[in-house]
Amino acid sequence: MTGHSRHDLLRQGTEYFTREFGVEPDGLWSAPGRVNVIGEHTDYNDGFAFPIAIDKRTVVAARARGDRILRVVSNGFPGVVETSLDDLNPDSLAGWSAYPLGVAWAMAQAAPAGDPTGVDLALSSDVPPGAGLSSSAAVECAVAMALNDLWKLGLGRQTLARIGQLAENRVVGAPTGIMDQSASLLGEPDHGILLDCQSLHTESVPLGFAAADMGLLVIDTRTSHSHADGGYASRRRSCEDGAQAMGVGSLRALGPGDLPRAADVLDGQTFRRVRHIITENSRVLDTVAALRTAGPAAIGAFLNESHMSMRDDFEISTPELDLAVSAAQALGALGARMTGGGFGGAAIALVRSSDADRVADGIAREFARAGFSVPHIFPVSASAGARREL
Repeated sequence: MTGHSRHDLLRQGTEYFTREFGVEPDGLWSAPGRVNVIGEHTDYNDGFAFPIAIDKRTVVAARARGDRILRVVSNGFPGVVETSLDDLNPDSLAGWSAYPLGVAWAMAQAAPAGDPTGVDLALSSDVPPGAGLSSSAAVECAVAMALNDLWKLGLGRQTLARIGQLAENRVVGAPTGIMDQSASLLGEPDHGILLDCQSLHTESVPLGFAAADMGLLVIDTRTSHSHADGGYASRRRSCEDGAQAMGVGSLRALGPGDLPRAADVLDGQTFRRVRHIITENSRVLDTVAALRTAGPAAIGAFLNESHMSMRDDFEISTPELDLAVSAAQALGALGARMTGGGFGGAAIALVRSSDADRVADGIAREFARAGFSVPHIFPVSASAGARREL
């Protein structure tokens, strides 16, 4: 994010808070959305993922109160949602405010005996919602950073990631893993985060995109998806069923050498689901190895293979996502794949910077030719994780 746009976002965040609540905030905190470069649906299978934090952020302006009241507003939704810390429970929260208030609930569980005070929160964001860029984790992580400071909890970033995941699982009801929150909290410029979802160990890996004059294009198909509905949950169940039938605690325990036995033991659909996870874990590790030894141009084939696996084995792609990927490849992208939970959302394409505009224009033309709605196509760069801004 440029200094100019960051300044604008902070000024807008402060002005929004002051307009809504009539006082200045105590501070501003921000957290980025994320793009998963590779490693889809591996996180809840104790596998590997490789996301980046992106240069689109959610800003939270916040002020501690002298009572137990929580008030939250968002520039994306009308009205003020108000509740009390004493009334916070996962079953009483719904709608957009379940994300910030779910974090407040989870943080209050982690708070020591000195009861936390109420807080006023104002959220503003330029992370496109519903695009598979984890606008929800950006909200969760920005709010977690703010409450961690205002309540003086001193929690580390790994713990804050788990709190965000708990809020999403228990309060929102989406059975997601920990990847999105980890990316939002741990990102670094021009680095990806290799996340081992079993040990929760993370490693920052240089991308080398800037030096190679390459970047990622996001192709937001503007077709909606929601993790809390059936498709995501049914894929998760298939993976759990597959692990159980194979006699392992999670699919992480299986490698490519186990695929012949899996083909014998599992029904056709469960086998395909399991094959995606096993091969996707290998692709994540291959991608990181290629970045370290050969540079970013070498990872394109893994992106292409990942998309085929999600399309054919995991069956989470859509006609719009398939067209975004095939058009990008035909226009000279080094690699392309859908990203995020699937059933809509966005694809990414690895392109040479000099080709970005031409590739974007060509994809838009193909969408028009197919009669699809106009995609939102924009470059992203790997960015810093959540932080206090003011």
